Amino acid sequence: MSKELVSIIDVPKHVGEEVTIGSWVANKSGKGKIAFLQLRDGSAFFQGVAFKPNFIEKFGEEAGLEKFTAIKHLNQETAVLVTGTVKEDERSKFGYELDITDLEIVGESENYPITPKEHGTDFLMDHRHLWLRSRKQMAIMQIRNAIIYASYEFFDQNGFIKFDSPILSGNAAENTTDLFETDYFGEPAFLSQSGQLYLEAGAMALGRVFDFGPVFRAEKSKTRRHLTEFWMMDAEYPFMSHEQSLDLQEAYVKALIQGVLDRAPQALDILERDSDLLRKYIAEPFKRVSYDDAITLLQEHEADEDADYEHVEHGDDFGSPHETWISNYFGLPTFVVNYPASLKAFYMKPVPDNPDRVLCADLLAPEGYGEIIGGSERETNYDSLLEKIRENGLNPDDYAFYLDLRKYGSVPHCGFGLGLERMVTFVAGTKHIREAIPFPRMLHRIKP
Repeated sequence: MSKELVSIIDVPKHVGEEVTIGSWVANKSGKGKIAFLQLRDGSAFFQGVAFKPNFIEKFGEEAGLEKFTAIKHLNQETAVLVTGTVKEDERSKFGYELDITDLEIVGESENYPITPKEHGTDFLMDHRHLWLRSRKQMAIMQIRNAIIYASYEFFDQNGFIKFDSPILSGNAAENTTDLFETDYFGEPAFLSQSGQLYLEAGAMALGRVFDFGPVFRAEKSKTRRHLTEFWMMDAEYPFMSHEQSLDLQEAYVKALIQGVLDRAPQALDILERDSDLLRKYIAEPFKRVSYDDAITLLQEHEADEDADYEHVEHGDDFGSPHETWISNYFGLPTFVVNYPASLKAFYMKPVPDNPDRVLCADLLAPEGYGEIIGGSERETNYDSLLEKIRENGLNPDDYAFYLDLRKYGSVPHCGFGLGLERMVTFVAGTKHIREAIPFPRMLHRIKP
C-alpha cells in the first residue's frame, strides 16, 4: 500500500487530521444523503460517516455520485481503504468518528454468512474462522493477548528465564489415561500434558524458569471448562517453600488482571466486564483454606439454598459445583491447599507429619470459573519419589532423567501451572472456554 495507514485504536491522536484506515465493513446503515459505516481493523471498531453532497463537491456530479452509491451498497466484510477527517463525537461509543472523504474497495465480500442476526453456537463454531471477526470475539482475543504479554513481563521482572519444554514426550506428567499417543519411529510417544517434569530439570540448571506453550489432555469431558488442546504456563523455582510459592502465584495472577486493565480496557468495556470487581481481586489478599476445612465447610452448608452441589466426604475430590460454591463463599480467588495424596500427582511432597496430604494448592476463581492454577512443592527424596512412581503403576525407566534430579544436588523446589484459556475466561467474564482460544479443540470438534 502506498498510503501510510493509521490504526483505529490510534485515531484519537489525529483529531482534525485527514487519515487513511485499512479496515473491513462490519455493518452499515443510513438513508438518503448520508451513510454510516461500522469499520473494524482488529484494534477497535469505529464509525465512518459519508455525506453525499461532500462527495459531489469534491469529485464532481458524476464521479461523486458513483463513489457515494458504491459506499451505500458495500457488503458486510468488504475490505476497504477509508480516508477521512477525524472528529470528536460524544455520541459515539469510541468517542470519535470519521468524516469520510474517499473510499477504495480492496477486497469484495459476497453473502457473508454471519449476519447481525442471532446464530446458533454450532453454526458459529463451524464458522469460527469468520466468527473471530465479531466485536466480542475480538475483545476476548485482545484480553488473551494482554494476559500473554503480562506473563512475560511478570516473569522477566521476577528473575525467570524462558525455558522450552518438548511437545513430544516418552512419559506422562499427570494421568496416563489422558494421553494422546502417537508413533515415534516405531516407539510410542505422547503429546505433552505439561512441561513440568522437563521444567524441573531447567530449574536445577538455570534457577527460576517458565515455559508457555500448547498441551494436550485426552479427557472425554464435555463441559464449559475443558479443552483437549490448550495453552499452559508452567513455572518452576528452586529454594522456595510452599507458602512462598503461594505468594508468588497470587502476585502473578494479580499482575495478569492488572495487565488486562492496563492494555485492554476497551475489550473489557465491549464485554461489559465489571472492572471494579477485577480491581477488588487485585486489591484484596486471596483466601487460603485447607482441603479438609473446605470439605467441612461444604458439609456445614449443604442445606443452604445456594448449595447446588452433592454431598462430599473427606477424601472425595471436588466437582465444579463444589469449586464454584467455595470461591463464591469467600468472594475472592481462593487457594485450596493440602489435598489428599490419593487425588494428586505422584511428584508432590507430603505434608510434614501427615503423609496422607500433600503440599499443593488449586487456585479457584470466583463467579463460577473454577480452577485456574494447580501447583505444589515437589518431592525431593529419590527413594520416596521412586516408590511413588511404582505405586502409580509407572515404569521407573521412563522417569530416569526425572529421578536423576534427586540424585545430583536435589533442593527444595516448587512450581505451578496456569491454564491460559481458563484465565482468559475468568478475566473476560465469558461463559464458555471455547471462546478463549482462536480455534478450540474439544471432544467432538477438530474443525475448522
